[in-house]
Amino acid sequence: MGGFGTEFRHGVSTSTSRGWHSSRNRSISGRLGSVDPRGVGGIGQNWCVILGARDPSDGAEARKARGAFFTPPAIASFIANWAVRDASDLILEPSAGDAEFLAHAVSRLRMLGVSTPVVHGVELHGWSAEYGARRIRAAGGEVVMTVSDFFDTPASGQYTAVVGNPPYIRFQDFTGEARTKARAAALRGGVALSGLASSWAAFTVHGALGLRAGGRLGYVLPAELLHANYAAPVRRFLFENFAQVDLVLFEQRVFEEAETEAILLLADGYGGSTDHARIRQVANAASLATDLPPIATWTPPDPAAKWSSSTVTPEALKIYGKLILSGQFMAMQNWGETSLGMVTGNNKYFALSPARVAELKLQPSDVVRLSPPGSSHLRGLEFSTRAHTELGKAGKRTMLFRPADKPSTAAMAYIAQGEEESVHAAYKCRVRREWWRVPLVKKADLLLTYMNADTPRITTNTAGALHLNSVHGVYLTPEHRSIGRELLPLAALNSVTMLGAEFTGRAYGGGMLKMEPGEADLWALPDPSTVAAARDALLAIRPVVGGKLRRGQVLEAAKLVDDVLLVRTLGMRRPDVAEIRAARADLSKRRESRSRRGSD
Repeated sequence: MGGFGTEFRHGVSTSTSRGWHSSRNRSISGRLGSVDPRGVGGIGQNWCVILGARDPSDGAEARKARGAFFTPPAIASFIANWAVRDASDLILEPSAGDAEFLAHAVSRLRMLGVSTPVVHGVELHGWSAEYGARRIRAAGGEVVMTVSDFFDTPASGQYTAVVGNPPYIRFQDFTGEARTKARAAALRGGVALSGLASSWAAFTVHGALGLRAGGRLGYVLPAELLHANYAAPVRRFLFENFAQVDLVLFEQRVFEEAETEAILLLADGYGGSTDHARIRQVANAASLATDLPPIATWTPPDPAAKWSSSTVTPEALKIYGKLILSGQFMAMQNWGETSLGMVTGNNKYFALSPARVAELKLQPSDVVRLSPPGSSHLRGLEFSTRAHTELGKAGKRTMLFRPADKPSTAAMAYIAQGEEESVHAAYKCRVRREWWRVPLVKKADLLLTYMNADTPRITTNTAGALHLNSVHGVYLTPEHRSIGRELLPLAALNSVTMLGAEFTGRAYGGGMLKMEPGEADLWALPDPSTVAAARDALLAIRPVVGGKLRRGQVLEAAKLVDDVLLVRTLGMRRPDVAEIRAARADLSKRRESRSRRGSD
């Protein structure tokens, strides 16, 4: 089973319909050699025919709840062949499931001349542990299968290789005793995980601690290793504890059930350290069996920082880094502060269209001007009063119900209606002194989209509208307010800034790029003096760029800005601009591919 996270549950013993009762630290071992072992290509494809169906009580929802996703045999074979190098190797698969990785390890050991290989596994799900043990015996090997929560097994430091696919359980569902034990295990490796960490993070550290000096860790991990903030200490741990860190990335999605992209971590030489990772990218799992592409070496300035740039060519990184170090591009926090928008507790109740305001007979003092929920209307350079009015005429919710000190009679009636509909019972409402009085934010200078199919957009808020938490507000410093409001939305549409967004933001389901305020603070924007130097030329192209944005031609608009800002103002060579543009396109393509189901 070995899944994207195979077989991890919340520290409880289980029993199955086959009467197999599991308890902590129970082991199964033995050998059954009457069935001819299949070749590596058949493992994981034909064993159900030989040994029978999977546990009928273990459906897709139950597996997903404990983070279990089946590993494609091509991936398990690739990792096992990488990890097993000598007949004396001792192999462990944590969260072994039905022992997909161990089955391939046995085949590999037999190829190396071991007549009856002995391998080790840990598995919490009793039926899967028994099933996996039978697979290994049938393949001509022996297995010591411990039925237990992996975090209840001590890190023995005896294995030459630890391989597998740790459970992928998001932090929302990874709670209670399970999380407590996982964080304690990671802490024994010097890694302090935050409360936002998913289950795989602690599995990575605890698995590494099971290695002897020089050992190898071969895992299938979510791509969150590259970019998630909570994974920062894991990234540092890998660089500080392995002599070589290799990553294999996929262009296509290899796990249909999982909601995230997978990568392969191949960490070698436990007890050593390194300052760089070696990166390969392949199309899909089947591509692992063919000649792999050349390795690209990537050295991060800080191993704990996001590794999103690890997939970018060294040439593009060099150009990008030079622009940052020169001060020609700087973090957005130098322009001003980015903050979250208002949380109403019930947008349907509080955000109203002008027609609905008239229908309720609300007074001007009962409502305030609002940027409607969502961000589709913020894809141009300016959110003007006229645009706000036109949205209202089109039925968009451009008004926020937020009575002044003394609500009108109509407002009181609407408040009563809200109480009849239990709006006041929502958490964000009931914690307020007056449930119907939404805490306001200041009118932002700029509005920043934070969920984006292409790239984050900055829009000047000339309408003076308040914003909900579906967008971010940017409050410029006094010295940069004038030029920032006038030109920053246009100047930010350059390929360097668009590449920086791919580095700084994070990929979400459906290929969306999300930008939180803390991430936006670090986003690379052209510095104010560069924008000022390009002012006349930027103003000259502004109408044309605006037209392209209205037609959805973002990349065409960016080329115009690149020519003005990067080539004519900063003096960049056109081949260098093309390198940056290609790097951004590659990262965007990878992000978008996560929303498509890969085929193997």
